[in-house]
Amino acid sequence: MQVINTIAGIKELKRNLKGTVGFVPTMGYLHAGHIALVKQAKAENDISAVSIFVNPTQFGPKEDFKTYPRDINRDLAMLEPYTDIVFIPADKEMYPAGYNTWVEVNEITDVLEGAVRPGHFKGVTTVVNKLFNIVQPDKAYFGQKDAQQAAVIKKMARDLNMPLEVVVCPTIREPDGLAMSSRNTYLTPEMRKGAPVLYQSLQKAKAMIEAGEKTVADIRREMTSMIIKETLATIEYISFADNETLKEIHTIKPPVLISMAVKFGKTRLIDNIVIK
Repeated sequence: MQVINTIAGIKELKRNLKGTVGFVPTMGYLHAGHIALVKQAKAENDISAVSIFVNPTQFGPKEDFKTYPRDINRDLAMLEPYTDIVFIPADKEMYPAGYNTWVEVNEITDVLEGAVRPGHFKGVTTVVNKLFNIVQPDKAYFGQKDAQQAAVIKKMARDLNMPLEVVVCPTIREPDGLAMSSRNTYLTPEMRKGAPVLYQSLQKAKAMIEAGEKTVADIRREMTSMIIKETLATIEYISFADNETLKEIHTIKPPVLISMAVKFGKTRLIDNIVIK
């Protein structure tokens, strides 16, 4: 496994590589969900590459950029069995003095996470575009947990004719259903006990739809009732949207993306399922 910190170093390495490259962009503090992506990249390509970069441009002024969990040595130990290349650039390497170029995807970034985190996806699409240009992968792997991010990246790649395939992999969960996330480490034991209610409410919605329920308002009401029973939980949104356009719907017509953001204290959790 080669660890590289500069763009020039990646470009030099790429000149001597042969075969396909599978790439997993991350912000580090890895968990089993990340490793599942890395394993798939390794299985489907000749070379697996991972980036670790806590991207400052996708954090809002009141968000957790400075406190976001970081542990490079731990991450490298987890990656060692499955990864050929790890790219760990400094902020100044990715955004040198005078940097002022941005990549934006419109419309589908105005809803859900984009609506409550202004500027977030501008930072995401810009850094991912830069990483794609630097690493030049054949396939790039993202998790379904960040459903809107995956949809935005797929649209960016399609609209800009990028010569790669964006692969979206299933959400990896804890045994009690909680979607794995680096931010789960912020949860107190009491919060952690209540956090699986997100997935439980999604499963309730799925069961209602499978039983024939079509009215979104009725399903959302049941989900809300479940979640607010957890006294530490505060709902930001529960969305029912077309899985491709992310436009809100009022009557179930698959494929439907059911997604949510719920806060436990200052910790903001997201989760989703797709009803096909």
